[in-house]
Amino acid sequence: MGRYLVRKLAIYLATFVVAVSVNWAIPRLMPGNPVDRMIARASVAHPEAIGPMRAYYEGIFGLDLPAWRQYINYWAELLQGNLGVSVWLFPAQVSDVLWQAVPYTLSLMIPAILLSWLIGNKVGALTARRKILDNTILPLGYLLSATPYMWVAILLVWVLGINLDWFPVAGGYDFSLRPTWSVGFVLNLLTHWFLPFLSLFLVALGGWAIGMRNVIIYELEADYANYLEALGAPHRLVRHYAYRNALLPQITGLALQLGTVLGGALVTEVVFAYPGLGYLILQAIQNQDFFLLQGALLFVVVGVLVANFIIDLAYVVVDPRTRTGMQEANA
Repeated sequence: MGRYLVRKLAIYLATFVVAVSVNWAIPRLMPGNPVDRMIARASVAHPEAIGPMRAYYEGIFGLDLPAWRQYINYWAELLQGNLGVSVWLFPAQVSDVLWQAVPYTLSLMIPAILLSWLIGNKVGALTARRKILDNTILPLGYLLSATPYMWVAILLVWVLGINLDWFPVAGGYDFSLRPTWSVGFVLNLLTHWFLPFLSLFLVALGGWAIGMRNVIIYELEADYANYLEALGAPHRLVRHYAYRNALLPQITGLALQLGTVLGGALVTEVVFAYPGLGYLILQAIQNQDFFLLQGALLFVVVGVLVANFIIDLAYVVVDPRTRTGMQEANA
């Protein structure tokens, strides 16, 4: 187990270094200069002040340094927990801006991922052994899984938000309210949260249901299932073992789908103007805010890596064959 953890940590650390390097490089490949935008925003009346302002802002952001020095400084500041200063919201710290948006993104992703995975697996298992459900739920699952997140979000906005007027269609809460822990404000948060959550949940649900249905059918036709049935084992026991074995590839699929679900969450936030990381990334791109874009993408990368590492450990706990193979390798 110890060697396994060390090897996994080394792989994830190398991935982190590469991801951070790419994260640093991509914003700097964008056309334009954020300092020009800040100077234009300042509306300087005297042209002679543009030169000193440019030197001042480039010195603050470190853009007057060579690229290799900027890269080294980025790592030095990153290891100290400093993500820089936002250009769009100058002089706010990027870390402060991110921590205001992160709870909104996590409140969408975590319930959507967990509930769609749990319910989708259960629905897929039922579909695999009941023909009526197979003929109805399977086509619906294909339709949901093939539909883009943003299209489902737009459809929900049109039906439940505009036509029926059941839910608000933009923002994290009504701007007439002041953020508190009162019951009224929490309920208002939930009404704004429901449609973005529902769009993520529905798309992910279809994929998990289809995956579990296909794996269950394969497991029920496996040799061990036929052997148990030949011994007279109850059908419920056979289905129980088939379901447990079918969960293993679904756990692996969960790790592979995290990036896709996260990308869907970011796009969904843009559709609903939901104040999470997706909205911040859009604003950072529009305002050429290198540091805010780097910080938001860094959080995405770290989040996906940590979640995948946790799923890797969970897979070892769930699958006894993995633990046996690790013990044999260490012997």
